[in-house]
Amino acid sequence: MQIYNTLTNQKEEFKPVHPGKVMMYVCGPTVYNYIHIGNARSVVAFDTIRRYLEYKGFDVQYVSNFTDVDDKLIKASQETGMTVPELADKYIKAFYEDINALNVERATLNPRVMENMDDIIAFIDELVQKDAAYVVDGDVYFKTREFKTYGKLSGQSINDLEQGASERVTDEEQAKKHDPLDFALWKKAKPGEIAWDSPWGKGRPGWHIECSVMATKYLEDTIDIHAGGVDLEFPHHENEIAQSESKTGHKFVNYWMHNGFVTIGKENEKMSKSLGNFVTVHDLVKKADPQVIRFFMATTHYRRPVQYTVENLAEAKTNLEKLTTAYRNLDYRMKDAGEISADEAVQRQFEQLVSDYETAMDDDFNVQNAMTSLYEFAKLMNVYAEKEQVSKKLAKAMLTKFEALTQIIGIKMPKQELLDEEIEKLIQERTEARANKDYARSDEIRDELKCQGIILEDTAQGTRWRRE
Repeated sequence: MQIYNTLTNQKEEFKPVHPGKVMMYVCGPTVYNYIHIGNARSVVAFDTIRRYLEYKGFDVQYVSNFTDVDDKLIKASQETGMTVPELADKYIKAFYEDINALNVERATLNPRVMENMDDIIAFIDELVQKDAAYVVDGDVYFKTREFKTYGKLSGQSINDLEQGASERVTDEEQAKKHDPLDFALWKKAKPGEIAWDSPWGKGRPGWHIECSVMATKYLEDTIDIHAGGVDLEFPHHENEIAQSESKTGHKFVNYWMHNGFVTIGKENEKMSKSLGNFVTVHDLVKKADPQVIRFFMATTHYRRPVQYTVENLAEAKTNLEKLTTAYRNLDYRMKDAGEISADEAVQRQFEQLVSDYETAMDDDFNVQNAMTSLYEFAKLMNVYAEKEQVSKKLAKAMLTKFEALTQIIGIKMPKQELLDEEIEKLIQERTEARANKDYARSDEIRDELKCQGIILEDTAQGTRWRRE
């Protein structure tokens, strides 16, 4: 398996620290508002990657944090009258609702900053003791220039980095710094702000320190994969490397992975809250099928941008329906499938398409190439479902594998549901009406069922149904 490592800017063979296990840390949301689909892209992309790693047999320890205290939460708290913990609780609950709708697997652990404050303070104190950080009037700053390989992730020379690289640094902080490149590990509390006691006075953590603490606390000093949006590469992830390796003396991450942006409209403008051009998942799932939204985001290679338009979402719906229809067609044939030998040509095609899918995903999770194989798999299922005789063993094997491959991209295949007794009787009555050439009654029943959301399809094997 090859993974593109942002640290080396090339694909590398994936060799986990512990054979058969993967330690994976993904930067989570700052919970001051609902997540937009740009935020969800990262969640969906790395959930898909995690699912494939699990499909390959790895035991994945997947940690993704919540930033539940920072400048944005404090500002939102002041504007809403809610406390910072109340605000965080509200949007963490909303986050779970949104990712559940998108069929995202729960992380092994979702640690929160406020629940790890003692560890954060201890981590910072160790950096101060090692002379990798310094204290100024209740604030603590990291000595960036003294970390000799600073810039190795983003490929920037430390001498070329501009002052104020972190978006979360204020003018007041800049005046306190020994060097404009230094970044805050601990921020002195302002009057009325939420704060914690520390050796340097009341305050709260800087943004970057939390991920270093939680990644090393809940995983190990050296982890396999650290992931997040491409906008986090600098300064957030660059700073994480500096403070983590200064503290532990070990390489922090073996494989850095970054997903592309979601752009909006035909102008391909980056979606962000700061630009005010975002669409929240909370709102979108009320208008569009969450499975379609998931499919739309999961079927573009994680490093490429995703262009959000109404047209692209509609195209995703059409493509998803091709897969679910193919599954439904073959699933329906299971009722009359026989204990016959498998069609060897179909068996070979089936096995080759599965192999092609896995080969694509083994190449830096190239989901777009994998989807080509999956669409061909769907065509094969459709053709096989039309055969006069179907092998139960082969049909079941194809359905099981197709379901497993679609589950990797987070899509659930439709299952036949039991109809209530009244609808069962209507379908039987319609079958009898057609046999008696009472087409008026047959059409009447079809229309009646359609009003109840039941779509009938007449096939060579009999009448089948599906929910609209």
